[in-house]
Amino acid sequence: MSCPDRPETQCTGLAKRLMVQTTAFCHLAEQSERNTGAFGGRTRAAIYARVSTGHNGQDPTMQTREWEEYCQRRGWDVAGCYVDTGISGSKESRPELDRLMADSHRRRFDAVVVWKFDRFARSVSHLLRALETFKSLEIDFVSLSEQVDTSTPTGKMVFTVLGAVAELERSLIAERVRAGIRNARANGKRLGRPRVAVDASRIVTLRTLGHSWSAIRRETGIAKGTAQRAFYSLAGIGACLTR
Repeated sequence: MSCPDRPETQCTGLAKRLMVQTTAFCHLAEQSERNTGAFGGRTRAAIYARVSTGHNGQDPTMQTREWEEYCQRRGWDVAGCYVDTGISGSKESRPELDRLMADSHRRRFDAVVVWKFDRFARSVSHLLRALETFKSLEIDFVSLSEQVDTSTPTGKMVFTVLGAVAELERSLIAERVRAGIRNARANGKRLGRPRVAVDASRIVTLRTLGHSWSAIRRETGIAKGTAQRAFYSLAGIGACLTR
């Protein structure tokens, strides 16, 4: 492309106009992508709700009503509602939640919408595992109360922070376990399975009489490997091939 008079000024102005148009086009493309499903149609949203009990005024309708309005504002179609009623959030396995996770692998929706994190997951690690599953399936996750949407840069940042928190939690648990083991050893406690009392002389006698290892195991009530180790240790045979 050639520029006539004053080329530097005219080329700079043209480049700026192209940049503005390109930026506007990219913004529209991103907005269209957020409102479009994985297969080119409207985004299909799955709604999940949970109430601990059907009594005491707890009604999942309060949760689902705002979701439906949210989906309408974003131009999304509600692909299905998954509602667990009378089930505690401390349970990681719930009928409707399990059905939602199974349908996610069948790609029956493009986004999951919940009222709050604690309505969906029982812990940070549980939430992170679910988000990792949705991410691998290219399914967005939206929490209305926390205003988290993994289809946006801010939502992706929150996902990264949650991953770091979960990793920190795992590290703290591992450190506490190691500290407990060190403390137990310092107090003289034996760790692992308790030792099994083995009458090695009886095993040698039975073996000398021609009993098989299976017969010795049944008669002594100990494992075959334990009986063999006791026999070889006492008889001084060494690591021989067993019959």
